[in-house]
Amino acid sequence: MKQSEVVSGKAKPLGRFPHFRRAGDFIFVSGTSSRRPDNSYVGVETGPEGTVQLDIRAQTRAVIENIRDILHAAGADLADVVEISSFLVDMRDFPGYNETYGEYFDVNGPTRTTVAVHQLPHPHLLVEMKAVAWKPLHPTGDGHRD
Repeated sequence: MKQSEVVSGKAKPLGRFPHFRRAGDFIFVSGTSSRRPDNSYVGVETGPEGTVQLDIRAQTRAVIENIRDILHAAGADLADVVEISSFLVDMRDFPGYNETYGEYFDVNGPTRTTVAVHQLPHPHLLVEMKAVAWKPLHPTGDGHRD
């Protein structure tokens, strides 16, 4: 079974691709940021003089919660994630990102790769993640597929 979907209530992709694609028992979540449906960003504060403050913890939390919501639309949850790839614009943000990530996952969670990238699609973005989940379409109850 193959299924692709753009999830209602989430920020629309900036290109022609789905939020997720299911291929059999695997669900592949496209790169996800802290962008809201109104195209504003979580973790971005503009001060009275126009200075912009970016918060890696708030952005990381929003990205993971966006992935969670996308997985819910596919019939899965964060507990079903087996792999995450994370893209940071600045590795100096790694401690805050890593700490926040740990609020959702531990050593029994998904494998993870974190890399630095030159930039993301908007200058206010500090982090983007993509995920792979495994959620059997027809669970047998013994941990094996039919």
